[in-house]
Amino acid sequence: MTAHTPAADGVPVEDDDAHTWTGKARRWMLGKLPPDKLLPEDQPSYVMSWAYVFGMGAVASLLWIIISGVVLGLNGPQWYHVSSLGSFVNSTHLWSVELFFMFMVVHLWLKFWMAAWRGGRVLTWITGMVSFVVSIVAAFTGYLLQTNFDSQWIAFEAKDALNAVGVGAWFNVTNVGQIFVWHITLLPMAVGAVVVLHVLLVRVHGVVPPLEAAEGDAQLRDSAWAPSHPPEPVSPRDSAKPGDPA
Repeated sequence: MTAHTPAADGVPVEDDDAHTWTGKARRWMLGKLPPDKLLPEDQPSYVMSWAYVFGMGAVASLLWIIISGVVLGLNGPQWYHVSSLGSFVNSTHLWSVELFFMFMVVHLWLKFWMAAWRGGRVLTWITGMVSFVVSIVAAFTGYLLQTNFDSQWIAFEAKDALNAVGVGAWFNVTNVGQIFVWHITLLPMAVGAVVVLHVLLVRVHGVVPPLEAAEGDAQLRDSAWAPSHPPEPVSPRDSAKPGDPA
């Protein structure tokens, strides 16, 4: 058993290393994902720029894509083709996809010109690009599920292209059931997992500062100088207030 020592704030502190896989996993997660980084109290002032808003807009659009997609999947094609409410939900699903890609493209372009991979954020940049690529495949399968003439035309044109590259045998875009599985289960899970990992990496490494940010910026100076320039110890005489007894 691992001994616990009560801390001043009531949270137990572990004296010994954890011996179980759950304890080791907890210690690893607390080391990699500390709560103060996952749920920060505030953000640097430069985050208020519009350059940092489009990423959150993409996440908000993705949430509505998932919610409306669940409703459409549960009710089926006949509902969103015949019912006025279903047609409305289907339209909002489509427009949320359009907004998602618009926000993501602008976000990726801005982060490219800001060199967002600086400061050990290479994996953050890679996960953002991977989420964009997987989202394109998810959107393609969504167009195939319109169950109208347009979707049939797209499916048979894409079928020839996929057969030409040798993947049409296991990715049959003319099979509506198979495309349903890809679109409402596998690809959304992949997009969601990559986006969650991307957001976690942003929280862990922090939001990348703008290129024009000077080293004199107090926020950058405090975070950059803290490890290499620890504060000098203050003597009791220097910290004494006027009027305090010597």
